[in-house]
Amino acid sequence: MHTATAQRGPAERRTQRMADRAQRLVAGVAPDLDCAQDATARGGVETDAVPPRPRARTRERTADPVLGTHSLEHAREAVARVYLEHDLTAPDDRVAMTLNATTDRVFTVGYLTYESPAKLVMPPTEDNYHVNLTIAGHTAAQRSDGERACTAARASGVVLLPDRTNTVRWSPDAEQLILKIPRTSLEIHLSEQLNRPVHEIVDFDYGIDLTTPAGRTLLASVEFLARELDRPGGLADMPVAREQLEAFVMTQLLHAGRHRYTDALAAPADPVRSGRLGPVVEYMEQHADTPLTPQELARVGCMSVRTLHSAFQQELGESPMGHLRRIRLDRVRAELLRCDPATVRVTDVALRWGFFHQSRFAQQYRDRFGELPRDTLRG
Repeated sequence: MHTATAQRGPAERRTQRMADRAQRLVAGVAPDLDCAQDATARGGVETDAVPPRPRARTRERTADPVLGTHSLEHAREAVARVYLEHDLTAPDDRVAMTLNATTDRVFTVGYLTYESPAKLVMPPTEDNYHVNLTIAGHTAAQRSDGERACTAARASGVVLLPDRTNTVRWSPDAEQLILKIPRTSLEIHLSEQLNRPVHEIVDFDYGIDLTTPAGRTLLASVEFLARELDRPGGLADMPVAREQLEAFVMTQLLHAGRHRYTDALAAPADPVRSGRLGPVVEYMEQHADTPLTPQELARVGCMSVRTLHSAFQQELGESPMGHLRRIRLDRVRAELLRCDPATVRVTDVALRWGFFHQSRFAQQYRDRFGELPRDTLRG
């Protein structure tokens, strides 16, 4: 380990020291778990070299900053608080767990290791997607629909879906970066990429290849996000820049993983934006905070109101004002996620984006995001 560290550059040596500091909180090594044959058989990638530990230690921004424990129950409770409830077992009920996680009210990103052949049984993630990127060792995973995946260091990971149960076995040397993304955030981002509503779960293939260009960029961007959230004066203190990076991470995830929308994402430029509705849609996005009428939008598109309505139904499956309402709801949510609940009222934000009937607005917001606006504001 010391020889490998000496060969790295200053930044990587500093990263290694951060990981070693966290690792010193726990001790003990459990017997190995062989997953290499399983990985090859199921599309995983074998690796001989053990990669460096996570490139950054996240800042103490959650209830469990750099937590280390040998207690199986304490380990389970800590991971449950940050990610989700689950069952955790290990030989002789012993682990040497290190958890280091941070959240910014939208994303949660963390480093996790058990140093034991641990087994986790996890229920559906429900309101979130979990992206588990293996950076050392290997894991073997099975989903309730029968799908299997085996991950290897910096070569593969798995995506846990909102509606599937998962069983994951860790090798003693396994380490993961685990990203939790709210379902609404990812599906809204995908709808913006496709420029059409997304009403179904993004059904990612179980395994995700980190050796492809998109996969390598996904891993690098998650590591960068963790690093920046750790750095004083970094993205944690720059909400606009942080949102842009989080959007980039979601884009890379959508391109790195296979799902029902993959072909649509890879299709040529959006025909709506390049077609007759392009100027109208852009005008809506640029003036979503001002009063807009169908007549004004029709003038922007150089067409009649009737033609405008027909074009929206044919190309987007919704009315012009329905599309505008969706844009405004997305803007409200983005603002509520950034705001301090101690100084901001939902009513004020809603009024600023043109929602004057509060009970109707609350219902529309709940229909779109699965929660009330006040719940979003409270985080």
